[in-house]
Amino acid sequence: MKSKSIFYLLIFTLLSQTTFAQATVDDPEITKMVSEVKSENLEATVRKLVSFGTRHTLSDTKSNTRGIGAAQRWVKSEFDKYALSSNGRLTSKIDFFTIKADGKRIAVDSELGNVMATLKGTDPNDDRVMIISGHLDSRASNVMDAKIDAPGANDDASGVAAMMELTRIMSKREFPFKLIFVAVVGEEQGLYGAKHLADVAKESKWNVVAMINNDMIGNSLSSGTLFRDNMQVRVFSEATPFLETEAESKMRKSTNRDNDSPSRQLARYIKTVTNQYIDQLDIKLVYRNDRFLRGGDHTPFSQNGFTAIRFCEMNENFDHQHQDVRKENNVQFGDLPEFMDFEYLKKVTTSNLATFSNLAWSPKAPTNVGIEVKDLTNFSTLVWKAPEGKEVYGYNILIRETSAPHWEKTIFVKDLKAEIPYSKDNFFFAVQAVDALGHSSLPVFPVPVR
Repeated sequence: MKSKSIFYLLIFTLLSQTTFAQATVDDPEITKMVSEVKSENLEATVRKLVSFGTRHTLSDTKSNTRGIGAAQRWVKSEFDKYALSSNGRLTSKIDFFTIKADGKRIAVDSELGNVMATLKGTDPNDDRVMIISGHLDSRASNVMDAKIDAPGANDDASGVAAMMELTRIMSKREFPFKLIFVAVVGEEQGLYGAKHLADVAKESKWNVVAMINNDMIGNSLSSGTLFRDNMQVRVFSEATPFLETEAESKMRKSTNRDNDSPSRQLARYIKTVTNQYIDQLDIKLVYRNDRFLRGGDHTPFSQNGFTAIRFCEMNENFDHQHQDVRKENNVQFGDLPEFMDFEYLKKVTTSNLATFSNLAWSPKAPTNVGIEVKDLTNFSTLVWKAPEGKEVYGYNILIRETSAPHWEKTIFVKDLKAEIPYSKDNFFFAVQAVDALGHSSLPVFPVPVR
């Protein structure tokens, strides 16, 4: 027994050394893309969106200089400029749809429109889809006032600017599957644009592997304490999937995987990739779907069974959210560009870019991932099947203690089975596929197998 323990210790040491080199492989193309994100581009986009006066969902649609219609047409025109460098792969449209009066925040039947850019994938056999969004609409103190100025600089021109910067940079590259970049409307009136798109995705049976929502990601100065924090950003993720089946619920309870929903795996993935590629930005994993009394465009996707998360700044300033532009007691209220931190917005945008591109170039996730429970042992044996499609170089086995929020160790292997010197009783595991450049799939939590 002692010799076996020494043997496993030696194997583990070798695996750990191999893993460390593989797990930290940087793709030079992602590094180059990250360097192409410019704070001046983000600021110019925010200021242009603010120049439309208001982007209230129910504001003017005919004017070329004011209101939601002018903003929609401008965003589409920018998408069309990016398309010129995409070899015909990027297309754009304003996806119009009708919302009936709801007796709440939609007073009359209204035609709304999401501005979408779709980057076609190069592999016709890869049906995966990824979506990244910010919301185009804005509001002031009265959510029903469609005429008053509502600049919406941080909420949410910041998210739209980040999404557009990703579109500009990524449209010059090729990815195997479809990427959708979208400025949704109706967020402030009840998440209507996101709900429409999520419903389309479900009805059309899109294989959406990840949806990333950016909403208020450009402010680093908090309310009240005036504490500035430009080195952290929150990522919100749901615990129990909305559409969890009875069988899935039973499996979750039997394996105690309450903190390992697909959205939590995506959130941890974002943290891992950000740590790898982005300096001086810490992803704070917030284990709830969203904040109290608030909502975001990732929620309709979660409610339709998709993996979705929200980026949001670490410290909010409520003097500059949902406020009429005014001065009271020498305090300036209103969501204006001068209260934003564009270098902070740049860092959050680069986190989005590194995550989105790393996942877009990754192999599909391994299938039939299991952990053997047929023997009483202090070791753990994981098994899985290779995914279809893009060639896999190997697999990362991710490990953390049951009380840890994030993965703590990684073991890289080439086979479809691994016995590791960690007790299945004391640790949680997941497996992800990796290609030769280090692009990794989303992790898959194992189920017990006998």
